[in-house]
Amino acid sequence: MDVHGTVAEGFEPVREAFVRNFEVLGDRGAAVSVYRDGHRVVDLWGGTRDIDGTAPWERGTAQIVRSATKGVAAAALLLLHQRGELDLDAPVGEWWPEFKAAGKERTLVRHLLAHRAGVPVLDRPLTPAEAADPELGAQAVAAQAPAWEPGTDHGYHAQTYSWLTGELLRRVTGRPIGEWIAEEIAGPVGADFWLGLPAAGAARAGRVGPAEIPEAAGALKTRPKRAVADAYADPGSLTRRAFAAITPLPDENDPAYRAAALPASNGIATADGLARIYASLIGEVDGGRRLFAPGTAALARAEQSAGTDRVLVVGTRFGLGHMLHGAASPLLSPASFGHPGRGGALGFADPDSGIAFGYVTNGFRQSVTADPRAQALVRAVRTALAGDANR
Repeated sequence: MDVHGTVAEGFEPVREAFVRNFEVLGDRGAAVSVYRDGHRVVDLWGGTRDIDGTAPWERGTAQIVRSATKGVAAAALLLLHQRGELDLDAPVGEWWPEFKAAGKERTLVRHLLAHRAGVPVLDRPLTPAEAADPELGAQAVAAQAPAWEPGTDHGYHAQTYSWLTGELLRRVTGRPIGEWIAEEIAGPVGADFWLGLPAAGAARAGRVGPAEIPEAAGALKTRPKRAVADAYADPGSLTRRAFAAITPLPDENDPAYRAAALPASNGIATADGLARIYASLIGEVDGGRRLFAPGTAALARAEQSAGTDRVLVVGTRFGLGHMLHGAASPLLSPASFGHPGRGGALGFADPDSGIAFGYVTNGFRQSVTADPRAQALVRAVRTALAGDANR
């Protein structure tokens, strides 16, 4: 397997793990990027740019990152808070009066960010075309009655997070969230990340698809717990309904879907783009721009939700929009915050070690959070850091 790119001295375990992902874990095309203290120490890519093609993955190849998009959307709202434009303890309805309908008038901004708003489902799911219309999506979640009293419990807002975060940001700033992220996050730090892929960037984005764990890695195939399996099998469960808020499932390779701005699910990024954004949240990147002040970085990893997730039916931990280190999302250390993309991508930062991490792939698995390929790379980073501490 030909792997391209570079690793800094001491980070050789990451290259070894990346090669093994292709040889044993079935990666078809992927890239990984790691920054330490704002400087890139790992920049690797390999395989094919398309899950069903033969053209080689290049250094600038980008892929859809699914729910890893949520971490960037959360960062946008936290930046508004940092600038004094958004009060986390104010009702969402202060900026978005229509959202107060159906018993949601006491929903706070922090509830929305931390998956505590109680609206992970829509009584009438949206079609992919409707979902791409931010106005229709906003109207749907504003009218939706909550599944639990907002603020009293948490459950993963798998699809509705798009319209919750996108509309709130638009109400505060007057700008679409994709445009805002391009101008206030990706552009200033030089990150290849798009929410609403422009025609000019389409040629860089590969095709994605399902990827099975090969027989050689059969030990990694685990059966979900009975409660989890039952929840996914039950059409009436919050689990099924949350993931089916867009029905039928969108074609993730459709240019129209990629051109839409759905901050829960359709960001497109390079591995370096994801890692670079997270590096900018905890320090200066290449001696330049830093996005989060230290207090905002601390806020990002402050636990807001913990325990059994009413949608995912496993224990999850969330800060203000970011998943935190735990059994469902084993990041680098208890200080880490970030977000996985279902069955593949991962981006996170670890302030204690100065590490920022990005992994993207064209092959998606059935796992929701802890993908074995991403986790193998995280373990390799941990090994590299331990080796550095022992030198």
